Amino acid sequence: MTDLFDDLPPVPDDAYTPIAPGAVLLRGFGRGDDADLLRAVETVVTQAPLRHMQTPGGYTMSVAMTSCGSLGWVSDLQGYRYAARDPFSGQSWPAMPDCLLALAQRAAAQAGYAHFEPEACLINQYVPGAKLSLHQDKDEQDLSAPIISLSLGLPAVFLFGTPSRKDRPQRWRLVHGDVVVWGGPSRLAYHGVQPLADGEHVQLGRRRLNLTFRRVRV
Repeated sequence: MTDLFDDLPPVPDDAYTPIAPGAVLLRGFGRGDDADLLRAVETVVTQAPLRHMQTPGGYTMSVAMTSCGSLGWVSDLQGYRYAARDPFSGQSWPAMPDCLLALAQRAAAQAGYAHFEPEACLINQYVPGAKLSLHQDKDEQDLSAPIISLSLGLPAVFLFGTPSRKDRPQRWRLVHGDVVVWGGPSRLAYHGVQPLADGEHVQLGRRRLNLTFRRVRV
């Protein structure tokens, strides 16, 4: 795992690290609340289990996903979209736990985005080898609100580019408790995750959880 991260930017002493216009890395921002956050995630997953969704092209995603909040993100042969109900159960998505909402709002404010009111929290589970290809988050109607992304568990290499696919993305090592916030000029930046390296995290074992908070409707 060490070789994988040799040429990545060094971890700065300052926990607040601008990575692009409108985008900030908050090192360790969620670490102090991690026990509560993990309990909240487990509560959500009990009600709406993680699942490997299909892409519109018929491929199965390597990342297992679920959601909480008034809306959840779904993908199938019909396309990418947000829905008020879990298509697997027909039930409303679990409510967003208070500690997750509070973490997202604090991180948004710290990055300069006040009054953030997320409607959806996507919970992604990575195991060794799982990845997320470069993409834009553009299924939301409200592109004025930022994306808040919390990492828990195994470290990962986060790819963060610009709104142009032609630009080579930066690579950032994200560890347990790190939060990335992007909006404004970087709201439609291409981003992704390289295949997760194997390892063992004291709380999550051979897993990484990534929570992303979104404002969907205008």
